[in-house]
Amino acid sequence: MEQNRRDERRAAVRKIVRRYGGERRAVILILQDLQERFGWLSPETLEAAARELGIPPAHVYSVATFYKSFSLAPRGRHLCTVCMGTACHVRGGAAILERFERKLGILAGQTSADREYTLERVNCLGACALAPLAVVDGRYHGQMTEPKADQVLESIKGPVE
Repeated sequence: MEQNRRDERRAAVRKIVRRYGGERRAVILILQDLQERFGWLSPETLEAAARELGIPPAHVYSVATFYKSFSLAPRGRHLCTVCMGTACHVRGGAAILERFERKLGILAGQTSADREYTLERVNCLGACALAPLAVVDGRYHGQMTEPKADQVLESIKGPVE
């Protein structure tokens, strides 16, 4: 069974790398597609990508660790990101982050034990006019307040306490 999973992973990696013509310069795009496919970038996935691209694994790891958008640990089914850039921080981003932590029962940078939720804190989402800002499952929620945070969480979690 484990061997079947490894073979499936290798085939998926091969298919994604081929989609970009095996071009080394497409490593970021390839890693984005791999993360979308698997939800995170496991060591096996990174090594398979390096092998398919014909580049050292250290190069693939350096790209994966340089960009914050890549995850080297399993993420939850629902990804919650709270911006803590200057505009968001000044407009109450810390209170919003604390609300998410309290309601999800995890701290920023953690994934819930049931792998339902991952909470991330980022330095800037580039949408300062919407501050404070949270992104949940790819949807931007601007001018966030604690009651709005509760509503957003209810939409993915059910009634929050």
